Amino acid sequence: MHTRPAPSLRAVALAATLPLFLAAGCASSDGEDDAASSTSKAAATEEPTEAGASAPRLAFTYDGGIQVLDATTLEVLADEPLEGFNRLNPAGDGRHFLVSTQGGFRLLDGGAWAEPHGDHSHYYTADPRLTDVLFDAEKPGHVVAHAGHAVLFDDGTGEITVLESAELAEGDDAEVGSLTTPEAHHGVAVQLEDGTMLVSDGTEDERSGVRILDADGQEITARDDCPAVHGETVAAGEAIVIGCQDGAVLYAGGELTKIQSPDAYGRIGNQFGTEDSPIVLGDYERSEDDRSSTVALIDTTTASLRLVDLPAPYWYQSFDRGPNGEGLVLTYDGNLQVIDVVTGTVTRSIPVTGPWEESDDWQDPHPQVVVVDGMAYVTEPATREIHAVDVEAGEVWKSAGLEVVPNELAGVSGDVEEHAEHEHEGEHDE
Repeated sequence: MHTRPAPSLRAVALAATLPLFLAAGCASSDGEDDAASSTSKAAATEEPTEAGASAPRLAFTYDGGIQVLDATTLEVLADEPLEGFNRLNPAGDGRHFLVSTQGGFRLLDGGAWAEPHGDHSHYYTADPRLTDVLFDAEKPGHVVAHAGHAVLFDDGTGEITVLESAELAEGDDAEVGSLTTPEAHHGVAVQLEDGTMLVSDGTEDERSGVRILDADGQEITARDDCPAVHGETVAAGEAIVIGCQDGAVLYAGGELTKIQSPDAYGRIGNQFGTEDSPIVLGDYERSEDDRSSTVALIDTTTASLRLVDLPAPYWYQSFDRGPNGEGLVLTYDGNLQVIDVVTGTVTRSIPVTGPWEESDDWQDPHPQVVVVDGMAYVTEPATREIHAVDVEAGEVWKSAGLEVVPNELAGVSGDVEEHAEHEHEGEHDE
């Protein structure tokens, strides 16, 4: 780790954009600001139905659209047409999704939310819908929701947009800051509770930098030894782990620390953390074409890395964390592997899907794992099914057939998420 006494030329270029970070800007596109805002506000004022408890929602993309499901019944609540390859990101408010689509990040209303009222909350539902709110992006990439904010990264321009999660339906009024990296790249950014921001640094051809900016946008520390920097997650104590081709970089206690892989090529590209555990789960590849059956466990308190071998290979989006912080990985044999992240052992293998394998095109439909409100949900594109898995009981609780082939999967709790964080946006080597 090194702290720079004076900013580099790249830092100066970044700092030149930082006054934008202190003021809100416009968010809706193509001159439709008023229409978008009025549409989303109208949706918010539609007569909702009060529910007795939170109503988690799932959303998945398919070729030609997005469907929203009731996570309890697995009933299809909405089917919205949307062309192209789309990606789904929880927006951090327990209600909305941000869809990475043509032209930017479009707001999808999951139709379930909570309104705090003293020592309790009231819960409401409405019809899910794809709204007209669009946050412009030339090439929409990662969305990181944490500490009440959703941070959007535009891979085409390097522009980073910070939104207040609770105000997303207000369109342009949700934007509380923005900045632009010196050069566009496939990047990521996350903002912490105190306004500190981690920002990746690189170019279209190469990226290896990690920068930490204070709440005023000034660089306070940086590293340039994280080749192919990719992904992000937040662990207990707001420790951030970001992946590298040869390990990971940890931000904790105001310092950046490199955690080296035991292999010369030991890529950690996607990480899964929880605010209650100091240990982060990550994928692990020993070569560019490795069909890996090894995962990484990163202890943010000791800046150490441990490898765990699984019974079969996996795909990088067949990961999540269980209701008690367990590591969950769906492997090619169709079993959901449950990992004790403290001991580094596989404690249970839950049969969920039939055997499957990763295709050469990462955009093809593959089984995905998402945990919402303590339940693990697994898609099975080969059979057009979705399965709800009770991790603690070790069994599939419910399955449902689908009329389309599911691809990207995400979920929201339908409840207040004061410290929500999720990073489920990953690509192999784009």
